[in-house]
Amino acid sequence: MSATRNYLALDLGASGGRAIVGRFDGERLTLEEVHRFANGPVHIPSAHGDSLHWDTLRLFAEIQEGLKKAVVCCGSELISLGIDTWGVDYGLLDRNDRLVGLPYHYRDSRNDAMMAEAFRRVPREEIFAATGVQFMQLNTLFQLLAQQIEDPEVLARTRTLLMMPDLLNYWLTGQKVSERTIASTSQALDPYRPAWATGLLERLGIPTHYLPTIVEAGTVLGGLLPAVIDETGAKQLRVVAPGSHDTASAVAAVPAESADYAYLSSGTWSLMGVETKQPVINADALAFNVTNEGGVCDTIRLLKNIAGLWIIQECRRTWAAEGQALSWDDIVRHAMIARPFIAQIDVDAHDFLAPGDMPARIREYCRRTGQTVPEGVGPIARVVYESLALKYRRVLEMMETLVGHRIGVLHIVGGGAQNRLLNQLTADAIGQPVVAGPFEATAVGNLLLQLLATGAIGSLAEGRALVRRSFDTETYQPTDATAWNDAYARFRGLTG
Repeated sequence: MSATRNYLALDLGASGGRAIVGRFDGERLTLEEVHRFANGPVHIPSAHGDSLHWDTLRLFAEIQEGLKKAVVCCGSELISLGIDTWGVDYGLLDRNDRLVGLPYHYRDSRNDAMMAEAFRRVPREEIFAATGVQFMQLNTLFQLLAQQIEDPEVLARTRTLLMMPDLLNYWLTGQKVSERTIASTSQALDPYRPAWATGLLERLGIPTHYLPTIVEAGTVLGGLLPAVIDETGAKQLRVVAPGSHDTASAVAAVPAESADYAYLSSGTWSLMGVETKQPVINADALAFNVTNEGGVCDTIRLLKNIAGLWIIQECRRTWAAEGQALSWDDIVRHAMIARPFIAQIDVDAHDFLAPGDMPARIREYCRRTGQTVPEGVGPIARVVYESLALKYRRVLEMMETLVGHRIGVLHIVGGGAQNRLLNQLTADAIGQPVVAGPFEATAVGNLLLQLLATGAIGSLAEGRALVRRSFDTETYQPTDATAWNDAYARFRGLTG
């Protein structure tokens, strides 16, 4: 058996981050979490109104803390590290490579009117043809438009724009490049080649002089800067750009054996779709408002962004503030015994985008749409879980239309795959088997790209076979088709 080789995945999500050591013995991959920390938006009040930002400097400090702990754990045997994060957000650097302001959080309200303004300047159809990306007001494209309208001097002073993992990689290595999977979340990248859609940006009145070179997932960026070595004790370690968008890494870890599958990366966001070799940019894709984002190893992630467990996370936060300290398992237990199908919500409605009192918003949505108003933890959570499952069915139908064939199985990966109730509801709603796991798919996919970059494995298919050998999965079979078909008819009537 080969000697064990150690790698470090730094996985930063919208609600928290982890440093996870991956140990590869030549046959199997095992994981050890060495550091965990919270993440979330920071409200900055001002006379001109509150704004939402990321505490980016603290995130970098947490990355260095995770690296320190990994060095203690593995010593000189730590080969490489890779960082993945959520999409769309970025930092701006001036000519001295210092931050120009605080990186904004994608839920900041400055983006609210930007899609309409963009469509006034360039037709929606032409923006989609140039980028192939789902229209969401949080996209980098609309954030940049908001910045240019609000204070054009900021972008004029900017010399480099780096997406969030690219910014963190720059602080580690000094390399100012953008990895393709994270760049593709911006709605500012050409979907057919690794180049920025500069023509579109110029038509929108957005400058382009600050856009960095694009590199592919699996690129070795180099070693750590001396100051980082001094701070962490890491010396020989190399920094790899994995699928720097967390969904790209999660999809890399889907343990599929055939091409006849869809994936659902389940967490704060639900990202559901299929892998393709080329972008799918046509009238149906535009009508369905799907996205063509870069995947690892020359693939395209044809998918749709769905609100995901964000709504439950905000409900839990509100209930805690009201004195109900509930674990995730507590919420699931309450939902399991609640009456099914009392109401449905469109989880992607604007009502649920911003932080706030989510239970109250759900009740108001149901009241406004003439449905039974859920009261209490169980009924509210049940409405959210069932609505998510029904949304998954709708998106699966979209994907089948776009690829022209029936999809045989849905793989659910990520932290949300631990929710056994939602997994079963999803199988019931779509009428197809659901395979759940691995739960740590984002970290696993991050590690797979490091293994590829350092020659430990030879292909993505080999990596997925490694995932199948290394991690357990659970299969859920559909039941109760009639009740779910009736619920789906109501859902389509409500959401269109």
